[in-house]
This record gives sequence, structure tokens and C-alpha cells, in this order.
Amino acid sequence: MELNGYRLLLPEGTLDYFDLVDVQESMSEVVIYLEEKNLVPEKYVGEETESKGFYDPVVVQDFPLRGKKVFLNIRRRRWILKKSNEYICRNWRMIAEGTRLTQDFASFLKELY
Repeated sequence: MELNGYRLLLPEGTLDYFDLVDVQESMSEVVIYLEEKNLVPEKYVGEETESKGFYDPVVVQDFPLRGKKVFLNIRRRRWILKKSNEYICRNWRMIAEGTRLTQDFASFLKELY
């Protein structure tokens, strides 16, 4: 499946830190699967780290597309600081607080009401 066109549906800057790995379409929805790139947060660049896989995926709703619901299935990466055995991750602000919606979509809905 060609994934290139789906990049236009993603919030700005998403592909700086995530890879678009899959898209599943059905009659009523589109699910876009994203995995965080193995880029250590800038705060820890000089430290010895090791990727320890991903957290459980988070699914958030984004703007609908041609009558279909659009969901982003986001897998965030985690690393361990070898010196202190502390787990670290990047702090994301893509999801509106208290919702399962992207910030842009939540702001849009808030303006409607």
C-alpha cells in the first residue's frame, strides 16, 4: 500500500519524530499507524542510552476525512539511561488534555460549541 499520500493528513511536524508504518482503511474509518523514530530526546544526547522498545500504543481521533473517522495509532519509544537505569521518553503535546483527540481537532470542536 502506498503510504505517501497519507502524510498530508498528519498534524504538522509529526513525521519529524514518527515513521508512518501502516494504514488500514475500512468503510467507516482510516487508522494511521505511527512509530516514534529511534532519536534520543535532545536533553539526553550526550548520555549513553539504549532503546527499550515501545510503550503500549495510544489511539487518538483526528479530523474526519470524506465521512470516515480518522484515528492515529501512536507507538511511543522509550530508552534507558545506562548509567542510572532510568527510563526516559520524549514529552509529547499532540493529544488534547483529558481527551483522545489531537489538539488541533479538539480546538476545532471546541470552537463549534
